[in-house]
Amino acid sequence: MPDTHHALEIENLTGPLGQRIYYALRNSILDLSLEPGMALRKGALCEQLGVSRSPVAEALGRLSSDGLVDIIPQSVTRVSRFSMSELREESFLRDAIEVSAVGKVAKERTDEQLRKLKRNLQMQNLLVADGDFQGFFEADLAFHDLILAFTGYPKVALAADQMSLQLRRARVLILPEKGRKAESVMEHKAILDAIEAQDVNAAKRAMSRHLSHLITRVAPLELHRPEYFRTHRKSNDDAR
Repeated sequence: MPDTHHALEIENLTGPLGQRIYYALRNSILDLSLEPGMALRKGALCEQLGVSRSPVAEALGRLSSDGLVDIIPQSVTRVSRFSMSELREESFLRDAIEVSAVGKVAKERTDEQLRKLKRNLQMQNLLVADGDFQGFFEADLAFHDLILAFTGYPKVALAADQMSLQLRRARVLILPEKGRKAESVMEHKAILDAIEAQDVNAAKRAMSRHLSHLITRVAPLELHRPEYFRTHRKSNDDAR
């Protein structure tokens, strides 16, 4: 796969230079602007961003720790390809966290929290009607983030975000499927209805059903988009 010339924007980000480069690359990897398997060459990144090698190396090191890039010493750095075993593990962990979270929220939710979730769902419906894929994707993420935040446990949201990075990338591949966005909205509505009724068991069941659809839809992609997935054999480029 050729080197990427994807435009990276760091001017509107805040923080130290290495952090801004990290988030610019991270966001582009998560939304698949930088596709699995793409080469990320330090020299090209330095030239594109007008920076020295040090902050770029720092950013790539953090992305490697996240599992989003593979750094091959004395060779090339690539955007990590998917692994079905990792995706299944992340799905398992995400289910454990979000099902517990929605049960707690259903039991303890406030009227204000309910209003925020309802506004989010209304926005999802509008975005689906407008055919705004990116907007819907962001609203979808926000719906889950709200539920995690409403637990009152800040570490829960941080843990869920960090342990589901590969799943987040995979979701970008399946949401464009015809009818999937509308189905997601209906699944979110079932979750919201259970939260409104403060029915803990119904909320947990609805969340579990919703999350299970992701890994079911991702699995066939290993056959349809094999270039995005790891194999037991290294490619010629990776073996150099």
